[in-house]
Amino acid sequence: MKSVPEYFGSQVFDDRVMRSRLSADVYASLRKTIDEGHQLDLSVANSVAEAMKTWAVEKGATHFTHWFQPLTGITAEKHDSFISLSPDGSVIMEFSGKELIKGEPDASSFPSGGLRATFEARGYTAWDPTSYAFIKGKTLCIPTAFCSYGGHALDKKTPLLRSMEALNTQALRILRLFGNTTAKRVVSSVGPEQEYFLITREMYEKRPDLKYTGRTLFGAKPPKGQELDDHYFGAIKPGVAAFMEDLNDELWKLGIMAKTEHNEVAPAQHELAPIYTTTNIATDHNQLTMEIMQKVAARHGLVCLLHEKPFAGVNGSGKHNNWSIATDSGQNLLSPGETPYENAQFLLFLCAVIKAVDDYQDLLRLSVATAGNDHRLGANEAPPAVISMFLGDELEAVMEAIEKDIPYAGSEKTKMKLGVDVLPQFNRDNTDRNRTSPFAFTGNKFEFRMLGSSNSIACANIMLNSAVAESLRIYADRLEGAEDFETTLHEMIRKTIRDHRRIIFNGNGYDESWIKEATEKRGLLNYRTTADCMPHLLDEKNVAMLTGLKVFTEAELYSRRDIMLENYCKSVMIEAGPMVEMARRMIAPAILHYAADVARAAAAKKTISEALPCSCEVRLVEKLSELADQIAERTDELASRLEEVQGIDDIVKQSAAVRDRLLPQMSELRDPCDQAEQLTERSYWPMPTYGEILFSVK
Repeated sequence: MKSVPEYFGSQVFDDRVMRSRLSADVYASLRKTIDEGHQLDLSVANSVAEAMKTWAVEKGATHFTHWFQPLTGITAEKHDSFISLSPDGSVIMEFSGKELIKGEPDASSFPSGGLRATFEARGYTAWDPTSYAFIKGKTLCIPTAFCSYGGHALDKKTPLLRSMEALNTQALRILRLFGNTTAKRVVSSVGPEQEYFLITREMYEKRPDLKYTGRTLFGAKPPKGQELDDHYFGAIKPGVAAFMEDLNDELWKLGIMAKTEHNEVAPAQHELAPIYTTTNIATDHNQLTMEIMQKVAARHGLVCLLHEKPFAGVNGSGKHNNWSIATDSGQNLLSPGETPYENAQFLLFLCAVIKAVDDYQDLLRLSVATAGNDHRLGANEAPPAVISMFLGDELEAVMEAIEKDIPYAGSEKTKMKLGVDVLPQFNRDNTDRNRTSPFAFTGNKFEFRMLGSSNSIACANIMLNSAVAESLRIYADRLEGAEDFETTLHEMIRKTIRDHRRIIFNGNGYDESWIKEATEKRGLLNYRTTADCMPHLLDEKNVAMLTGLKVFTEAELYSRRDIMLENYCKSVMIEAGPMVEMARRMIAPAILHYAADVARAAAAKKTISEALPCSCEVRLVEKLSELADQIAERTDELASRLEEVQGIDDIVKQSAAVRDRLLPQMSELRDPCDQAEQLTERSYWPMPTYGEILFSVK
């Protein structure tokens, strides 16, 4: 059996393979394209394509696909074989540079938000050489961008790459001002921690709501849940351990740096964390990770649930986005240095993030907005919907000293020239982790904790990269024209701290008093649902920033607003349909059946002896009958509201109706159903309970 170092990345056309299979000139040209963004010559593409095809065929591949990320939130692929007919009637295996660089999948059924007419099917995929090709099954997968015939981005990768370039451009301007002439690129890096649930397929198949929507629409609280915190970091069950071992093997073959695995808070909940890498590759890897999790689970008789809130009242699943920025030489720009100038540079980049998060709270919030995540945000295991930043006591004290122009408590000096002379040397874990903060500084990176477990990380990082790039652009404009660099720098840092202090909060984000303080005293935004926040994508300041940095065109922004709201509406309406069906065809009949049997038992009991009391049976039948009446009435009302909401044409108005009319009625229907579950004898209940599902994996 091969060791991990022997098979790690074995299914990836990575740098090791390219170096060994390409000529020195072709390899050098490709590296310039990857590292510096140089345009790829077709002759080089032909050489790469031939080497890539030969390598893939040697590994058993018969097909290739342009693997892309449309606005569905998942990946897409159309497979073409390598075979080509030769003159003598035999077949040969061919793959050209043109096929590598560009594909033409049918784009008609992918969301476009009005960027093209439905009958206009043509779309293009373009090779992204910064993300390595890989083999999945017998198919060579080539990561690509996806655009319309008119050139509009129809995917998540294209604006992500644009945002990374915007950040690179503005960050390099700042570094040049600090005398750094050697850095060629600045890249953002991400390590997304992925939470998920594992349940048995047997339980899953008996729950129509899980099959249709990914979450349970009904379910009473189990007798035991996560109250004792005994599952968190507990011993991993053999069935789960076997799944994790198999999953690691599959991920490692694809060069995905799966590092940490453990039980999470809720029964049946777990987490996988990778080593961080560049944001583009991390996004590709996370999409692959979610896909492979589900495939591996199926091999083990399990189902991997990636919904943000599959069980009401139970810990939901997030995806913590650990984000940082560094130069191509490996200098982390969110780590303090050893000299005053290095510390000043750190503080300026830190202030750029602070300013970005405050100025664009709305963009960060809407970047994680989905129907599923709306159920999770604000619950006790997730940050609130209000954006705030955690810096820790030490950095907070430094910030206060700079803002007020007073000595820092740890300094022997009376003044802080540039506010950085006495900045302490930070260790990686210089602050405690604030689990309640949406955006926490954790030593040399920020942990954005609001992402839902099923989210593509592209959206959040597009907005984060872009907002920080905009802050850096403003800083660079001021500093490049400054007569006195140090004085201007010092005043700019002070002004940022003073103007944006409201976004910094080191306390308990779960406390209700914080929400009141945040909104009423600090003026922070509190967009609780997707319908609340998504329309703000088109606010003037957001359009100006995102188009100014060339991350989106205005048409692309309008399309994404509509697509995200449409996804929200469809997701909730898809839940309402099965809810009506399950209430009418499963839950109500089970209650009535059980109530009838109890009534018959009471009648038989009274027949045997007039002296025997039947009060408990009568009360139970009365309660069950009352609940059955409520269920029937509320089911009819939900069906009526669903039909009403489906008839609304305007997507903004429809999303508001989903929020205000549909979701409240779904809660109204669920309540009597969950009460009835607790009163109905188990053999009559038509589906597995929470307790049975959550403790099903051995």
